[in-house]
Formats: sequence, C-alpha cells, structure tokens
Amino acid sequence: MTPPNARPVNSTPLSELLLALGQDPARERITIGDLLASLGDRAFGALIFIFAFPNVLPTPPGTSTLLGAPLVFLAAQLCLGWQPWLPALVAQRSMPRADYVRLVGRICPWLVRAERLLQPRWSGLTRSPMDNVVGLVCLVLALLLVLPIPLGNVLPALAISLLALGLLERDGLWVLAGFVTAAAAMALVSGVVFAIVKAAIYFFTKVLI
Repeated sequence: MTPPNARPVNSTPLSELLLALGQDPARERITIGDLLASLGDRAFGALIFIFAFPNVLPTPPGTSTLLGAPLVFLAAQLCLGWQPWLPALVAQRSMPRADYVRLVGRICPWLVRAERLLQPRWSGLTRSPMDNVVGLVCLVLALLLVLPIPLGNVLPALAISLLALGLLERDGLWVLAGFVTAAAAMALVSGVVFAIVKAAIYFFTKVLI
C-alpha cells in the first residue's frame, strides 16, 4: 500500500510547488487552506515539513507554539490513517503573500538540497503500518514543540522534517534517520525538563523554605 503522501517519481518537486503558490499575483494573502488544496495527495508530508522546518532555523520567540498546533493535527491524522484535514480556525490562518514568499525563500534552498539526495528506497519504512508509526512519532515531537522548553525546538523539528521528507519521497533511509534524530531529541528534551524540575525543587525546598 502506498502512503497517502507519497508522490509519483518525476512529479513536480515540492520546492517548485511552494514557489509557484507565492508567485500568483491574484492572491493578497496565503492561507494554510490554500497550501492544503494546492498540495493535494502530498499534503501530509509536505505540510508537516513546512510547519516543522522553520523551527530548525532561527525564528522569533513563540514561532514553535504557532506552528506546532497544525503539526499536532496533521501528525495525529497520519497516525490514525486519516486523510489530511485542518479545522477552519487553523485552515483560515493566513499571511501576506510577501511574507509567505520570504518564508518560502528561506525554506526552499534547504529543500532543494534535500530533494537532490532523496530517492525511493527501503520503501517498507514508508508504507502502512510504518507511516502510522511515523505519524505517532511526529505527534510526540509536535507536542514537544508546543511546549516552551529552552533549546528544545531544533532537534524535534529536524526529526519531524526528516520523517516528513522520507514519507513524501518514499525514502526509507531518511525515515530511519528521522527515527534516530527523534530518539536524540526526546533524550535531550527529557534531560532539559529533568534539569528544570530539579532546579525548581531545589529553589522551593532550599531557597524559599
């Protein structure tokens, strides 16, 4: 069974689709719903990547929380084997076309490099039920992104990006790399949370009391 987000070989690269959407002069704003509609059956992998990858780059505070909400919805649906869908409150969120062009301009150079390396291989890791497992891992990582954990965004976002591109291009090697990065991300975030909790306990028991 081919995963719903896999694209046929030699179809239009994701980077070109993203750039084309921003070049439409008839659009004053780009909504998340526009992205969902334009990506069609590739929406899962593409949208998960789009919402995850900006967190790998330097971004203003709060970006991970804003982008994490759609990620949670999409990852949960991938885990359950549903078709991609977003509630109207999320789908109607928009940005000016100029801001979209700037955002895509930051993402696409990295995406183009990745597209040169991606190829269909180890497809067992991209087919059902493994795509559901990928969705579960992405869901856990997306929940970590929503949390305001210091230094806790980059590795989870990178892991989600690798998993999404692996599914999108049916590249099991990238999916495997995503699993390894996800394990490292969870270990790092667990360590940070443990340190924060330990510091809080020390503060309340040794300083306040």
